[in-house]
Amino acid sequence: MPELAALVSEHLAAATASPRGRSALKIIHDGPLRQTVIALAGGQKLEEHNTPPAATLQVLHGRVRLTSPGGDVVLSAGSLEPIPHQRHGLTAVEDSVVLLTAVNREP
Repeated sequence: MPELAALVSEHLAAATASPRGRSALKIIHDGPLRQTVIALAGGQKLEEHNTPPAATLQVLHGRVRLTSPGGDVVLSAGSLEPIPHQRHGLTAVEDSVVLLTAVNREP
């Protein structure tokens, strides 16, 4: 299992070097549980998308804006936030890395 600090550095460098401004790696896939490290260069977005049955977002580096019809919330490094049960998006306020934990339905 890779160390989170190393993944933050590796994927932040990859995101800032990428023309798309992002990098991601699924680090855990165990039954319905998924954990993914997502790095976004400042200003980059994950456009609005659907929510899994249960999910949280932990900011490992930087600041992000989690957007949803219920309102936006800005999260800084160290923050942990449940993802709303509605369509949502994510914007990197600055170069950022998050850990997405999601529980999906079994196939």
